[in-house]
Amino acid sequence: MLSCRRFFASAALALLLGLMLTPQQALSQPEDSTERAALRDFLDQAINSANSFEDRYDAEVWLVDMSARLQKFVKDPAARLELLRQAHSAAARATLPPELVLAVIEVESHFNRFAISRVGAQGMMQVMPFWKKEIGREDDNLTLNRTNLEYGCRILQFYLQREEGDLHRALAAYNGSSGSRRYSNKVYQAWSQNWRTGPLPWSRQPVFAK
Repeated sequence: MLSCRRFFASAALALLLGLMLTPQQALSQPEDSTERAALRDFLDQAINSANSFEDRYDAEVWLVDMSARLQKFVKDPAARLELLRQAHSAAARATLPPELVLAVIEVESHFNRFAISRVGAQGMMQVMPFWKKEIGREDDNLTLNRTNLEYGCRILQFYLQREEGDLHRALAAYNGSSGSRRYSNKVYQAWSQNWRTGPLPWSRQPVFAK
């Protein structure tokens, strides 16, 4: 059964490759110095880690599905596939559902890697540049998707851990709008309309991001 699934997934991915060949309120600097220090240490450890993620079979199935959904935002099929690989990899390393990450990207930048907010947040997940200095990586380029997604996913992971898996509170903290559900509701709407593949615990504590 597994070999059949692998065959069809590989065939679908090969077809996709064959076809290829022919913001909102910005993520703000935490006002609390203790929170800022904790997030800085978390980012430093996570982003400088030597651990890498290798895509598994399920990722191929996911890539084919998500490429069709992403088409209305990213027209070029090669760019779509590369972005999805990077998003899946960054989400997996941060133990986040990749569909949630895509919903955050949609709300934050509408998949524009050159997006810059009025307060200077950059890239797909609208990361504030000061974090580069905080963790000693001042040469990092936040307009590069791989780098931006790594920062954004780790920051969201930090807040999910701090909020004990509460999606609404964690997303509000990520956006710098704690105490309000306006931002998290926008992410929920994007996820529900465009990226949902299964349930996420929007009203209860999840088991991911531990």
